Amino acid sequence: MSMDARASSKPQSSEISGGLRTAGAVFRAIFMVSLMLVTLRVSMPQSETIWTAYETPGDLIRVALGVVVCVAIAVRLFMAPKDNHAYRTWFYLGLVAVPFAVICVFAVWRSILFAG
Repeated sequence: MSMDARASSKPQSSEISGGLRTAGAVFRAIFMVSLMLVTLRVSMPQSETIWTAYETPGDLIRVALGVVVCVAIAVRLFMAPKDNHAYRTWFYLGLVAVPFAVICVFAVWRSILFAG
């Protein structure tokens, strides 16, 4: 097999369709927002309100870490992937991860959503 034959057998570029790119971006956004919502809920103070978080050092640290993590996720949310392979990966990962993430959001927030 000649060198030219081997070089031509490799894929030239990893082009993806617009639909796959859009679906990957949507799955990525839904997953990251879900991750932010779960982080926000878990980092809330165990005391009654957010304004009393300073009374307990553990609650204050939890809130501070939660804010830092949420800001980091929000920054990454607005940074688009640089290559087509990342959109393909987010599409396939999103098929599994997004339903699980949405279920986790409802499970974590159920006490607030269905209070009554």
